[in-house]
Parts: sequence; C-alpha cells; structure tokens
Amino acid sequence: MNKYVYGMLVIITTSLMGSGFAIGKIGITYISPLLLNSLRFILAGIIMTIIVGLLRKPTPRKLKDWLLIAVIGFFQSAGVMGCIFISLRTISASESSILTFTNPLIVIVLSTIFLRVRYKLSQWIGVLVGFIGVFITLGGHLDFKIGTGLSLLAAVSWATATTLIKVVGERFNTWALTAYQMLFGGIFLFFLSIVFEKPSMLINWTSTGIVLWLSIMASIVQFSIWFYLLKIGDPGKTSAFLFLAPFFGVLFGHLLLDEVIKINVVLGGLFIFIGIFLVNWKSTPKIQEY
Repeated sequence: MNKYVYGMLVIITTSLMGSGFAIGKIGITYISPLLLNSLRFILAGIIMTIIVGLLRKPTPRKLKDWLLIAVIGFFQSAGVMGCIFISLRTISASESSILTFTNPLIVIVLSTIFLRVRYKLSQWIGVLVGFIGVFITLGGHLDFKIGTGLSLLAAVSWATATTLIKVVGERFNTWALTAYQMLFGGIFLFFLSIVFEKPSMLINWTSTGIVLWLSIMASIVQFSIWFYLLKIGDPGKTSAFLFLAPFFGVLFGHLLLDEVIKINVVLGGLFIFIGIFLVNWKSTPKIQEY
C-alpha cells in the first residue's frame, strides 16, 4: 500500500477513536451513559451483522464459540465503553482518553502472567515509563476520582479483551467477531443501564446525530479500518500508532468542549505515548516453550 494512503488511514481511524470521548461527553447530556452506549453498539452490531451476511462471512456454529464472543463483547464493548462514558461525568474527555489508552501497557503485564509471553527489556522500560505517565497525568499524587478509577478500569477491561482475542481470536472470522461482540456488548449495556442507572433519553437532532456518529463512524468505520491495517501490516508496528488516539482525544476535548489542556496532562500523555511506543515498536515477543 502507498505510504501516504496508509498514513491517511491511520490518522482517520485514530482520530475517530479519539473523537468518541468528546462526542460521548456531549452525548451523556442527552442520554444516560450506559443507555447511550447500548444504543450505539446494538445499532452498530445489527448493521455489521447484515454486512457479515451479505459478504457471506463464516459465523460460529458451536454454543461454546458464541459464549466466547459474548465474553469478549462484555469486556471489549460493555466494559470499556461503559466505564469510559460513566467516567466522563467526573473527569475531562482528555484525561479519560489518556488513561484509557494505557491498555497496551497492561496487555504486556497480562500476557506475561497468563500467556507466559517473554518481552524485551526495552518493552518493560516502556511499561514503567507509561505508568510514570499515568502518575503525572493524575497530577503527581494519588487523589483518585471516581472517573479516574473507571478510566483505568476501562483500560484493564480492554487489555483483558485483547488477551482473550490473542488466545481464541483465530477461530473466528474478524468481521463476524467484530459484529457479534458489539451486539452482545450492546445487549449487556442495556441490562446494566436498567439495573445501575435511571435510563433517560432526550430525542432531538443532536442526540440522534451523536448516536449515529458513535455507531457508524466511531464504531463500524473505525473498527473496519483498524482491523484492515492490522491485517496488511505488522501488528506490532501498527499498534504503536495507538498513541495518536489520546492525542486526538485531547484535541477534540479542547475544540468541542473548551477543555483546558493542563501541563500535567500533556506531560503525562507524552510519557504514556513514549511507553506505548517502546512496548509496540518492532516488538517480537516469544512464547516460552515448556
């Protein structure tokens, strides 16, 4: 692929990832957080399921496979986005995006513990630098807000889903996995909305546009481009570009919400970006043989 086209696709998908934080914060003024994400992923899941059918992509046959996809959907869609959007009630979109995108660092830790993957010293240095960045982002102290904890929990949930996909992902078609995990995630979020919040929704052109943007642009288009880039390029090098997503999260937070970009957030974000870069760039983890 032409490097300029590749670069453009990277910018499009990471900017769509980052846009979800600021647009989501606007959206929760019209629709309660869990319900908003439920609508987002159910709509996106239905559209993707139709696409999977039209393209005749293979779908799971066994109950065990459907349960695995449901578990992935719980962590990837319900866990990640549920925590993010509730966190936006107490912290800025900029902080939430930076803390959430520490997930590649947590993947290293989980892969080492559960998958017995061996990583280079430079990658562990990246993990250390990344978590120093988290500390700086929090203002150099441990005065956690509820939103702070939820953003970090979103990162852990994302890392958990990534680890699960590493283990069982090869048994599923990528398009089918994307479609059904979003659909299951949306269903989980709907029931969580009923149990843990008082669902509310103000229907107007703005709220409708937000749901459509989050469903189509920030879910279907973003996931499709990202998975395509992972398929055609080296996954390690491609994943390094994830550091652009929180940059766009901060940028959209400033442009759409007039959020003040604090120096500790910028400095902490820089450390996290460097950490993720060290973890992913030219990474060649090896499975330990027993």
